[in-house]
Amino acid sequence: MEITFEKIREALSFVIEPDLKKDIIQLDLVSNVEVKSGTIYFDLKISNPAMHNRKRMEEACEHQLKRFLGNEVKVEPNITAMGKAHERAPEHRSILPNVKHVIAVASGKGGVGKSTVASNLAVGLVQQGFKVGMVDADIYGPSVPAMFDVSMEKPQTIEVDGKEYIKPVESRGVKLLSIGFFSTPDQAVVWRGPMATKALTQLFKDAYWGELDFMIIDLPPGTGDVHLTLVQQVPLTGVIVVSTPQEIALVDVRKALGMFNLPQINVPVLGLVENMAYFSPPDLPEKKYYIFGKSGAKDLADRMNIDYLAEIPIVQSIREAGDTGRPAVLQKTTPQAKAFQNLATRVAEKVGLTAPKTI
Repeated sequence: MEITFEKIREALSFVIEPDLKKDIIQLDLVSNVEVKSGTIYFDLKISNPAMHNRKRMEEACEHQLKRFLGNEVKVEPNITAMGKAHERAPEHRSILPNVKHVIAVASGKGGVGKSTVASNLAVGLVQQGFKVGMVDADIYGPSVPAMFDVSMEKPQTIEVDGKEYIKPVESRGVKLLSIGFFSTPDQAVVWRGPMATKALTQLFKDAYWGELDFMIIDLPPGTGDVHLTLVQQVPLTGVIVVSTPQEIALVDVRKALGMFNLPQINVPVLGLVENMAYFSPPDLPEKKYYIFGKSGAKDLADRMNIDYLAEIPIVQSIREAGDTGRPAVLQKTTPQAKAFQNLATRVAEKVGLTAPKTI
């Protein structure tokens, strides 16, 4: 039987990538097909590069090619891994395949307003017309339910294609999931690292997020198991690091930046946000007092050649807004709302998305 490229493609279209549940031709995982002396050579990328999985895929390809082209044909595939989750095209992901951009918000230390920045960024993106989801990945100190005034909500289930998924809670136009939804507000979460990371992964794998422009992830402070799990399994577009201006905070920011720049992690840093940058008294709105030092994060961003995304003032109403579950960006015309709106605009620009509507 004559071996043609059309027959090869037809045969390989019956080989299913086990993690992605689609055939390898549809997923465009086959390349560099050659036929030499009755032997078919080709490159094949797969999601799971473990030896047993490579062997299974090799056998599946050989079975289908012989079924279509005859038992005398020989098959020599070159099977390699697709790469890390954040390096893959959306259709090649087993997690969040319908999410265009996954942005993690991190900090070197606690208490710098990371969750406040993440929540206001999410709502700011919704104001611009984007479809947004948010995962509270701070396993031991979840605060996002309170910041969106949904602490007493419990996620429901939804059936999609015969399978049950967790349905995210929705507030302020943002789809939300947090470990905080699965415990009471005064209940401590006491888990060892593997339990925490498994629970976190379920918020991505076992939830039905639908199509989103952005997924914002509020990371726990510092560096640890949760960060490594996310990098390995979740397709991060990039990370935003939040800091306050004082030197003691910037020391920890440098550590966080160093972690994301490690070769085995290598997640792009989209930029720095300086929170609590200055204080303006209500009766002197044009006056700025730099309580924690001036431009510490901005100077660090300049030195490390990282974008300086936003300067957020320290304002009582930001704290009050977080406590009442109404993010400050909803205040529309205030300086703090404009700062968060500008941050949302910068983030969308960084990933190349144009807002469907203006604020």
